[in-house]
Amino acid sequence: MPNKHLLIVEDEPDIAQILKDYLLREGYQVSLLDRGDKVIDFIKKENPSMILLDMMIPYVDGKTICREIRKFSDIPIIIITARVEEIDRIIGFELGADDYICKPFSPREVVVRVNAVLRRTLKSTSDKREEERLSTGPIQLNKTSRIAIVNGNELKLTPSEFEILSVLMGSPNRVFTRTQLIEKTQGYNFDGYERTIDFHIKNLRKKIAAHLPEKKIILSAYGFGYKLVV
Repeated sequence: MPNKHLLIVEDEPDIAQILKDYLLREGYQVSLLDRGDKVIDFIKKENPSMILLDMMIPYVDGKTICREIRKFSDIPIIIITARVEEIDRIIGFELGADDYICKPFSPREVVVRVNAVLRRTLKSTSDKREEERLSTGPIQLNKTSRIAIVNGNELKLTPSEFEILSVLMGSPNRVFTRTQLIEKTQGYNFDGYERTIDFHIKNLRKKIAAHLPEKKIILSAYGFGYKLVV
């Protein structure tokens, strides 16, 4: 896997070191920052493959960092937070985060989440497959270049949003449960995380509606899950 460079932005030294130790054992290159005002310059210079970002980092907070990153990059972002309230998770996803880890965390879970996000977002430089395209109504998806088009307009999607849309478009009119969606897109499932799909679906609907206001494409099957309709 190319570019296995991770950036951990965490101001609690013990937590940062635990994360670093476990990820080093997985073969990753790991850099640490303990303040938010250094993050943007680091990303532009070093181009890491993922960021693990503490939301309460000093000098510039995690929400502001997420917002700034999404202006120029779709690099995967995993939020690290001690605040487990739903509103905090919603805000993080709306700002473009791909996943979140709550303190105190299981190091094994962190490794699984990092591996899963990178597995679905990084492409091997030796991959010579032809472009894989999906088309459903007004939406076109190029899975190789990871571009989504609605009515001729490119959507700015996070890696998680792209994968969810790809799954839904691959089987139009089929209802997927939250558990099925997270297992198909994340590659794992931990108790309590199915609701993250709701946040990603909300963002997808908003982005699609900006270019297709007259029609709802992603529908809810109440008490069950979601489906994409033509």
